[in-house]
Amino acid sequence: MALSAARNRYAFNLASLYQEITERIIAELEAGRVPWVQPWAAANAPLAMPKNAATQRRYSGINVLILWGAMIERGFAGQGWLTFRQALGLGGNVRKGETGTTVVYADRFTPDQERRRAERDGDEPSAVPFLKRFTLFNTDQCEGLPDHLMTAPPAPDVGSILPQAEALIAATRADFRIGGDRAFYCPSGDFVQVPPPAAYFEPINWHRTAFHELGSAASVIVDGAPSCAGEA
Repeated sequence: MALSAARNRYAFNLASLYQEITERIIAELEAGRVPWVQPWAAANAPLAMPKNAATQRRYSGINVLILWGAMIERGFAGQGWLTFRQALGLGGNVRKGETGTTVVYADRFTPDQERRRAERDGDEPSAVPFLKRFTLFNTDQCEGLPDHLMTAPPAPDVGSILPQAEALIAATRADFRIGGDRAFYCPSGDFVQVPPPAAYFEPINWHRTAFHELGSAASVIVDGAPSCAGEA
């Protein structure tokens, strides 16, 4: 009876997980990623197999899709991930205000009651599958980590950003990030993100996008907004 209940819980949790991820993917598709203009090539967003930065072990299964989605959505430059405790154990920490990405761990275990039953009846014990959720942070969300674990920010193409534009962006004192395949302002993190210049078909479009999002940041700060705004 206990084994049956445990299997039912596993099936329910698995169905709930798939439903959650399906809804997330549908939301991305419905967003279209082009609310005003997307003059860049989304295919230029770098994808690599996500791995644990502490153990170097690669993630697998549905976690790959989850972590890829987080990298693209939030513009992370690398695919190294850590738990909160792993970051502390490596001498660093997760920056204040950062939100993690939930992934899952699937395995099997044999309850003590089932072991005793198997010993009594002289047969093999049955294992029960389980799912455990835990939170990961990209190394881009951490500080104080060893240098070899930190992701070097991608360098823009020489001459692709006009010096005048670069000076104006610096003068805004905004947290301006280059990466991913989306352009937006995120109020919760108070940063602007745009794809790298190399992803754009025309240099002028990178400048248009950058200043459009800086303008969005200014208007959101004035008007207020609960979540990230801008292009999807």
